[in-house]
Amino acid sequence: MRALEDSIVRLLKQRPFYGEFLLLCRRQKLVGSAPAGVTLRDGIPILAVNLESFALFSADEQQALLEHLTKHLLHLHPCRRRERRQQSWDLACDLAINGSIANLPPESPIPARLRLPDHLSAEEYYDRLPQIALLGNHSGEAEGDGPSEQQVPQPIDDHQIWQQADRTPRQLSEQLVRHMVKTALKKCHQEIPGELESLLKPFLAPPTIPWQQILRQFVGSAGRIGRRSTWKRSHRRFGHRTPGIRKKPRLNLLVAIDVSDSTDQQLLREAFAGELLRIARGRESRLTVLYTGSRIQRVETFTGTPQTVEVYAGGGYTDLRPAFDYARKMVPPPAAIIYLTDGFGQAPQRGDFPTLWVLTEDGQMPAEWGVELRLQQMETI
Repeated sequence: MRALEDSIVRLLKQRPFYGEFLLLCRRQKLVGSAPAGVTLRDGIPILAVNLESFALFSADEQQALLEHLTKHLLHLHPCRRRERRQQSWDLACDLAINGSIANLPPESPIPARLRLPDHLSAEEYYDRLPQIALLGNHSGEAEGDGPSEQQVPQPIDDHQIWQQADRTPRQLSEQLVRHMVKTALKKCHQEIPGELESLLKPFLAPPTIPWQQILRQFVGSAGRIGRRSTWKRSHRRFGHRTPGIRKKPRLNLLVAIDVSDSTDQQLLREAFAGELLRIARGRESRLTVLYTGSRIQRVETFTGTPQTVEVYAGGGYTDLRPAFDYARKMVPPPAAIIYLTDGFGQAPQRGDFPTLWVLTEDGQMPAEWGVELRLQQMETI
């Protein structure tokens, strides 16, 4: 870990925004030959590092690699691949950001190596890459003037880690990165790197997405996949003699509702509960609802399609930790946690579950992790 920690410390001293931004990512070990990779998975930013491979690069190259990973997240590259060809999209994303990063390893893809112009977007590079014979012909020689397969540069970081990123709606990923940007800027005293000024500007503007849509997208990405037998589909192995298997979404959520005096707003709680029920009725679901202040005061469990959720009146001060302690003991564990609160209370230092903080209009984010949602525009309910 020493090489990674030293590199982040250098970033914090020389380019503080990059260092603070990466510190907001959950770290995990990376399997494979690539030195590192980043992704957004189920509302959680992840920095994966192969410590042995990362340590082989010079100090300047390590710092450049971390800047490279930061820009992948700021551009939302992992969740923009969708149905595009993986090899071409991965290369296009690197071409879009590498031209502005100094001291990258010499084998890193840059537009000049492919005779392409600088300063294009990933989509623009992706559209131009089919004009280049990326794979060459069967004899291994490239067609026309394009480079051969051996000459085509490959991403220096790991992009396989992006595989599950695009199952999270882009708007939800954007909301997560928006929170990370604001938190990193606050910690580095609002010092915006010059090359990132235009890129960060949209994240600093207030979100224009209705809160109901963000809630639906978060719930949609949290649904687990279940299986059931059906005679409408043949079994792949045993044919028509055995019912086939159909995948179906299963919603398994923990909903925590802060019942302290500061969030005792009837209209707000009813609007939140009503929208959540509308979402749950559209699919098989299991909702565990905690009414909590300084401690858990009441627990309700709904299966199937719940019809009502009571608006429970509590009181007292707020401690956000008991709900997460409860989640760790649940069997099976929840796919995600939705917490309605004003955010003024102590939260765990790290999030073990994808978490949506549903905040009152004047509330505050209680933690550096999770996705922020503010209940506004109540007149539109």
